[in-house]
Amino acid sequence: MIRTRRHAVAFGRFTRYAGLGGGVTVAASAVLVPLSQWLPWIVANALVTVASTVVTTELHARVTFRYGPPDLARHLRSAATVAVGWLVTSGAVAALYALRPDAGPLHQQVVYLCAAGLVGVGRYAALRLTVFVEHRTVSGASAL
Repeated sequence: MIRTRRHAVAFGRFTRYAGLGGGVTVAASAVLVPLSQWLPWIVANALVTVASTVVTTELHARVTFRYGPPDLARHLRSAATVAVGWLVTSGAVAALYALRPDAGPLHQQVVYLCAAGLVGVGRYAALRLTVFVEHRTVSGASAL
């Protein structure tokens, strides 16, 4: 019974993470396309990544993990996980243009969103295990 409840809680947490993170990623992607027309793509991606990181850290702290408002240290740890994600998404788009220099915005977005999805799974694990770790009592039961 306890194991079933833990799985249900974990599934609910991951579902909230995917919904919130996916929503912010799609919104960021929609901003990235026009912004990359004015700035180099890698710079536009960095700006969008910083803004979306602040938003998602707040959402994940409060809604996904029900941890409460994140402090500066948690924002910085979350940002570190995003830095890795930025390298992966930027590398994926750079690889696209190296392989297909004529690729248009649709191909760019498909590659970007696929890379962001893979990054998201790894980021969930990092946030869960290092940034928003549950408080534990002496007996090992969750205090939250």
